Amino acid sequence: MLEQLLIFTRGGLILWTCKELGNALRGSPIDTLIRSCLLEERSGAASFNYDVPGAAYTLKWTFHNDLGLVFVAVYQKILHLLYVDELLSMVKQEFSEIYDPKRTVYNEFDNVFQQLRKEAEARAEEMKKSKQVSKPVNHNLGKKQGQVQKGIMDGGNQKKSGAESGNDGGDGDKVNSRAMENGNGRSKVSKGNGVVQANGKENRSSDSGAFDVNKLQKLRAKGGKKTDTIVKDSKAEPTKKAKKNRVWDDSPKESKLDFTDPMCENANGNTAVVEAVQGESMMDKEEIVSSDSETEEDEEPGKDSKVEAKKKGWFSSMFQSIAGKANLDKADLEPALKALKDRLMTKNVAEEIAEKLCESVAASLEGKKLGSFTRISSTVQAAMEEALVRILTPKRSIDILRDVHAAKEQGKPYVVVFVGVNGVGKSTNLAKVAYWLQQHKVNVMMAACDTFRSGAVEQLRTHARRLQVPIFEKGYEKDPAIVAKEAIQEANRNGSDVVLVDTAGRMQDNEPLMRALSKLIYVNSPDLILFVGEALVGNDAVDQLSKFNQKLGDLSPSPNPRLIDGILLTKFDTIDDKVGAALSMVYISGAPVMFVGCGQSYTDLKKLNVKSIVKTLLK
Repeated sequence: MLEQLLIFTRGGLILWTCKELGNALRGSPIDTLIRSCLLEERSGAASFNYDVPGAAYTLKWTFHNDLGLVFVAVYQKILHLLYVDELLSMVKQEFSEIYDPKRTVYNEFDNVFQQLRKEAEARAEEMKKSKQVSKPVNHNLGKKQGQVQKGIMDGGNQKKSGAESGNDGGDGDKVNSRAMENGNGRSKVSKGNGVVQANGKENRSSDSGAFDVNKLQKLRAKGGKKTDTIVKDSKAEPTKKAKKNRVWDDSPKESKLDFTDPMCENANGNTAVVEAVQGESMMDKEEIVSSDSETEEDEEPGKDSKVEAKKKGWFSSMFQSIAGKANLDKADLEPALKALKDRLMTKNVAEEIAEKLCESVAASLEGKKLGSFTRISSTVQAAMEEALVRILTPKRSIDILRDVHAAKEQGKPYVVVFVGVNGVGKSTNLAKVAYWLQQHKVNVMMAACDTFRSGAVEQLRTHARRLQVPIFEKGYEKDPAIVAKEAIQEANRNGSDVVLVDTAGRMQDNEPLMRALSKLIYVNSPDLILFVGEALVGNDAVDQLSKFNQKLGDLSPSPNPRLIDGILLTKFDTIDDKVGAALSMVYISGAPVMFVGCGQSYTDLKKLNVKSIVKTLLK
């Protein structure tokens, strides 16, 4: 049963709800849909599931992009209502005819909706009946095929079963072809495949299995012959000697190039480090981005116009760009979206994320009127740019210094836990964050809770000594949750403002280590959980973050488990323009990028420049 259907504008003004249904929805499924799906560029999905204690809904929606309207239907998750999609399209068509931007009340639409709903339900019932009528026929066919296959399995009665089933309208050919195929191999494969294509999936799988066995044996035989010939040829060929450079008598001897710094070998090599420590962190410097997006946008329409000129001709494309197009449809958007998807993937955006983004942009543009002197490619690019800026812009405050001072006023230290997979640079970037906090007169203490990896405590101890920061450590093979708890207690005693907790690197599939991390977070309730990830990863970013969040949620004993709050991207100076990992991580987790590591020294930590990232992605 349909729980609710409502129509509202993109600005959030509700124009009409179904009073006849009048069901009070538990929780806030519409708000959640807008916040976590429509605003996060996930509107290309077919549906959205809303689960809270005592309620489980499925929401489906459609847009009228030209009028800026959203149509949402809500029904119980356990039900499979076949008529919802058709009902939404019918409601969209009827309501768009009576819509007036100056009106806010549409009481007369109640009667129209009742009629539309009855029509949609009647069509759904007809579809069900037609499926039920067709099901027994398929069932009898399945029985016949099962009896035939039983006959084949009987060793002595193969020919007899083939003759009996030959009277059943074509099934006999199937049996003969399969029996002969299993007996003689390749000679009857084409016949078997022909029958398989006409008679469904079950036979296709069995025949293809028999064909693969024979094919595999022949390929092995061919492979063996090929390797023999290769070995013979390699033996026959004589080994070639490398040609030596000619040496002239009057030429000077080649000197060995050596650009190593002799200072590195001396004991006074710490001078460069001291200078770096005294510098200003890049977090406090404003990054200026040069905007040459206009020239880039001018180049892209040129490419698109060449494609359009080939398909439609010069005059038609010119006329369309001047007069504008009535309404954009999927066929118009596909070429530009495909090019955009390929471009995002070359920038290291995960394929799944690029596809979802393009679907969402298509959903936001479909049915929209194209203005005069505008091209489809520039319209799609502008919509994608707007979507990327909306995704990468933090939805909440990421001012850690403000949160630190708020915690200090409450008389407790601000606790930050660094988590992530192996080898991404958690300890190094923890030291960079500590250095940045020190520059803002914040008392920092490090907690060595990586009691698993050899040398982890010593590494953090070295950073603490160079930065003149206190460190709390208990050695190896200790429970990291207890070490972190004692570190927070020690920070309370000595008046530290911030505790930076270093944890062991762990793969997202390692359940024992993920369970230990979940325990550490549950016991200590940190103020901030930072996921440290490499900017080099592509598709793996989706797997890492989604599984980290999933494990933290599943393994936590709390009914409201803590998930990842922010992202620290490392090795950003090594990726050139392959900045897609930032987009993939933010899209999959919803957490903002709070820090970006861009070098080896303590000063090499900066904020994410959203405009710069978007410009690079669409370049």
